[in-house]
Amino acid sequence: MTTLSELLAEHTTMDGETADHLQRVVGEWQLLADMSFADFLLWVPLDDLHGAADHTGDGSSRAATAQFLCVAQARPTTAPTAHADDVVGRRAAPVEVGQLRRAVREGRICRDDDPRWHLEVPVRRETIPVRYRGRIVAVLSRDTNLSMPRVPSPLEIAYLGSASDLCQMIVDGTFPPQSGPPGSAEGSPRAGDGLVRLDVHGNVAYASPNALSAYHRMGHASDVAGADLAAVTKALVLDPFDATDVTNRITEALGGTPSSRMEVRGRRATMLVRALPLRPRGDPAGALVLVRDVTDLRRRDAALMSKDATIREIHHRVKNNLQTVAALLRMQARRSEHPQAARALEESVRRVTSIALVHEALAYSVAEVVELDELLPKVLPAIRDGATTESRARVRVDAGFGALPAAKATPLVLVLAELVHNALAHAYDPGVAGEVVVSPQRSASRLEVSIADDGHGMPPEFDFEKSKGLGLQIVRTLLRSELEATISVSDREGGGTVALVRMPLGGS
Repeated sequence: MTTLSELLAEHTTMDGETADHLQRVVGEWQLLADMSFADFLLWVPLDDLHGAADHTGDGSSRAATAQFLCVAQARPTTAPTAHADDVVGRRAAPVEVGQLRRAVREGRICRDDDPRWHLEVPVRRETIPVRYRGRIVAVLSRDTNLSMPRVPSPLEIAYLGSASDLCQMIVDGTFPPQSGPPGSAEGSPRAGDGLVRLDVHGNVAYASPNALSAYHRMGHASDVAGADLAAVTKALVLDPFDATDVTNRITEALGGTPSSRMEVRGRRATMLVRALPLRPRGDPAGALVLVRDVTDLRRRDAALMSKDATIREIHHRVKNNLQTVAALLRMQARRSEHPQAARALEESVRRVTSIALVHEALAYSVAEVVELDELLPKVLPAIRDGATTESRARVRVDAGFGALPAAKATPLVLVLAELVHNALAHAYDPGVAGEVVVSPQRSASRLEVSIADDGHGMPPEFDFEKSKGLGLQIVRTLLRSELEATISVSDREGGGTVALVRMPLGGS
């Protein structure tokens, strides 16, 4: 799906600040759609409307000929949609253009005289000019599905009244607030979570059933109707600083200053709170306070954090146990009287240590992922100390691996460790300097890793698939059974050998 920013860039010459304001409108308009029981469409003119919002006559002729493109769409969660089809990317039909132009020309909310039919659905449309810094830059259409009659209720009346005030503030250019970043309302409470309408004195004019439930769970036993909401909320919050903060935010909203969401904790519950001023045409009309009970969500978060801590502790203990095993193997290697057995034990120490380092990384990871760009530069260069020749070659690890889940990271680290060790052990003669380079290329679907050395190259009779060496057998097994990866080994241009591992990332 094409995004709002992409459509604006492709079809208009709109500046970045204006585009950011439209992003803020879209970030807030789910609240408007739910309270209006209507779909919202965002229409942008394909011609310049400079000056059309100032009622000075400048730009009126431009508004009269402007064409419009729908660049965003929101459907209500509280009522049937008026647009089952996707309207984004469609130009306004001739029958729609007149009302959109009228909203720009007159700078006010305009309403259809009669409902119109859209795909056999009766729709009533209102057009709402979007003003930014004194100029009308776009038009919202509020489309209500009239196929299901609604019986007015206190909730519906409170919703529609609050939505009308906010829509008028869009026309005034005072909503959404310009201070917040685009999309700043993301994660905030919605109308259906809990809505409280305050009068100009801060007293509760209406509280939705969900809002009442949230306050009851916080510890308020009686109804909040007519009560000073700031005082009621302050009395329920445990932390004195948070209590003062949430009181100030509600009071400031009554004075015209919007707030971001805030989380407050009571004796038995936790609640998100956000306060919005209602000032249509600049006249104080109270405030809108949105609340959401997040008690169960925070309890699940705490349980997950406890589980994550347990998993990290397990990784830490596994790492310690593996290091103990490595130490025992190292002691056994030193006591062995057979050089071949000692070498085999030392190689086992190297492999166990590599696995231990993966678990060490997981012990400090928030998720079950390993940052390979941090781990591999510790593991692979250290392999040179255990190489079976007195090679002076060094190991260089390039960045670009990214993060992998533990199930993929552990076998991949072992594969790379074996291939680097194999290059150090067989590509160079004793005392000869060189460099083994481990270089990744990562895309969305695949990770390719090359292990290239500048040694004397492979012997003519070498066959990777038929090699009986334990290290290469481990590589082949891990690539096929754990990583579903492939490997190719070839001569390196300029001398040496390069092994290329290709590993899919899908489903990892």
